[in-house]
Amino acid sequence: MKKIVSLALVSAMALSLLSACGGKTQETQAPETQAPTVESQAPETQAPVDGAFNLNVNVASEPQTIDPALNSAVDGAIMTGHMFEGLFRWADSGELVDGVQDCNLAELVPGQAESYEKVVNDDGTVTYTFKLRDGIKWSDGKDVTAGDFVYSWRRLATPTTAADYCYMIDMVKGYAEVNGGTPTGEKDAEGKDVMEYADPSTLAVEAPDDKTFVVTLTYDCPYFLEICAFPAAFPVREDVVSANPDGWTHNVETYISNGAYKLTQWDHNSQIIMAKNENYYDYDKLGPDTITFKLMDDNNAMLTGFNSGELDFIEDMPVDEIPTLLSNGDLRIVPYIGTYYVCYNVEKAPFDDPKVRQAFTLAIDAQYIVENVTQTGQVPASGFVPSGVAGADGDFRTEGGDYWTPATTDEQYAENVKKAKELLAEAGYPDGKGFPTVTYLYNTSDNHKKIGEALQQQWQTALGVEVKLENQEWAAFLETRKNGEYQIARNGWIADYNDPISFLDMWLTGGGNNDAQYSNKDYDAAINEAKSTADPAARMAAMHKAEDIIMGQDWALGPIYFYTQKYMLNTDVKGMYYTPLGYFFFDRCTK
Repeated sequence: MKKIVSLALVSAMALSLLSACGGKTQETQAPETQAPTVESQAPETQAPVDGAFNLNVNVASEPQTIDPALNSAVDGAIMTGHMFEGLFRWADSGELVDGVQDCNLAELVPGQAESYEKVVNDDGTVTYTFKLRDGIKWSDGKDVTAGDFVYSWRRLATPTTAADYCYMIDMVKGYAEVNGGTPTGEKDAEGKDVMEYADPSTLAVEAPDDKTFVVTLTYDCPYFLEICAFPAAFPVREDVVSANPDGWTHNVETYISNGAYKLTQWDHNSQIIMAKNENYYDYDKLGPDTITFKLMDDNNAMLTGFNSGELDFIEDMPVDEIPTLLSNGDLRIVPYIGTYYVCYNVEKAPFDDPKVRQAFTLAIDAQYIVENVTQTGQVPASGFVPSGVAGADGDFRTEGGDYWTPATTDEQYAENVKKAKELLAEAGYPDGKGFPTVTYLYNTSDNHKKIGEALQQQWQTALGVEVKLENQEWAAFLETRKNGEYQIARNGWIADYNDPISFLDMWLTGGGNNDAQYSNKDYDAAINEAKSTADPAARMAAMHKAEDIIMGQDWALGPIYFYTQKYMLNTDVKGMYYTPLGYFFFDRCTK
């Protein structure tokens, strides 16, 4: 029997404080000397106008990309989220985040879509029919059409696009054929199977007319409307992208967007400036005349810029300043659904041995790190999926239990170290003897450096091994980690939507965000089982099974703590809103 669900249900979907929908936390492209030059408009059109409201913020350094389909970082999502808009969007709910002053909670509302209808078909597939709102246009004045969404979703799914987040729409019928392909029986020069892929039109997205976008899903995906607000699902223009596939984002003239703001200038490793999009349907409700994202990775410079008034918002600051900033109320803390962890390259010795990986994880004193380094309320991790993600009847982490006991006391840490030493000995390295020198890789940041130094000391003291530290600039770091050119690396993952699968499907064999190079057929089977049924109990059971494999059996990851989000905001700025996915929105701010 068919079931129809109307837009009236959207009002019940407002994001609660501890439910979240990011991607990697500032967590990538050639060095500055190799970065493509962005051709900006004439300076006089970019310069701030006297009396205008020009907001200056810092969320990260140089983004890896501002192509919505190719971005996989929270900082890039924040930037593209101001310049593009999906079928749904995040809006200001009017309610404060946990009572935090001047930071409202975001809720999910219709964006480019005006309404939708959901039909559950007799064969178990589900059809969504979206009606686009009137008056939606690209920043160059052309109409946004349903065909733009068809093109963009097919582009996302196509393997040659090489989008890390292609799997974000794997619930769409035809995705497996378009993205997965079938072996031809031939091998390439590297000995890998040559694959044959279905035509992108196989993906079940269509536009019966310019105002109607139809999507058919293989099952009733509970978080699908959140996907419709996710950056990878934003529309891009076919004529623009196809004319310059590798360079359309590098030129202000061709960076055509459909969101509240438009790109006016990109000075690499310095700033990205965006101005109100006069063609945006809600133009009259926009706040700042310009939003400038200052691109910085020096925590001292960030705080200096904030204190001088050069910056209105920062997310990071020197670790040593945090206690004072907290005590005087300048630093604010909000929920953030994510996990900070170390990523082992499971394909390369010595971390190809699960006993070594488990030993390194147990030797981490997370309690020391959150109390003495981060100091902003983080909780030591005891699994990969963090607290705050919905489970079958409550919290997924609570239902799944702990994979080890966090060292909240010296006695417990001693127990963990004892077990770690036993495991390392079983792996052939008693008291660390014979263990090769390994390198821990992190991206340039005062906070990451201090955490790395703490880990270095803990591993060397507890296990008798030698660990070197290496840092890279943000863009290069992401590329190095993605390519598996490391031994241990700092990592972090923020929920893309309020479901445990957001933390688990990234570790499928060959996944675009699978930086650990992890592969386990049983794990893949459990994830595929979770993705093939809409039965809540069966889905949750399959996801718990998957986490048991990657954490309890293979120890492929070394979780350290569950995140909180810190920030500082100019007290004159009002109207900022936020989702615990890590996205800050400045488009409705006033001053």
